[in-house]
Amino acid sequence: MQQERKIKLHTLQEVKDFVLAATTCDFDVDVCYNRVVVDGKSILGILGMDLNRVLTVQFSGCNNGFEDILDKYSVA
Repeated sequence: MQQERKIKLHTLQEVKDFVLAATTCDFDVDVCYNRVVVDGKSILGILGMDLNRVLTVQFSGCNNGFEDILDKYSVA
């Protein structure tokens, strides 16, 4: 089942924490903004996005550590 969460990453350390958590997932993690979609496991891909915007994370698996990171950076 496809899940979607809205997050905001402000600093390089937050991006690193997110990517580190995403790499532990055995399923795809996509980060989207407008029509741009990048691999959530790619630090360069995420750093290339506009981090002033709210990002949408799409994933289709369950990983408690990853979901904890999503909760940490979640926006309403």
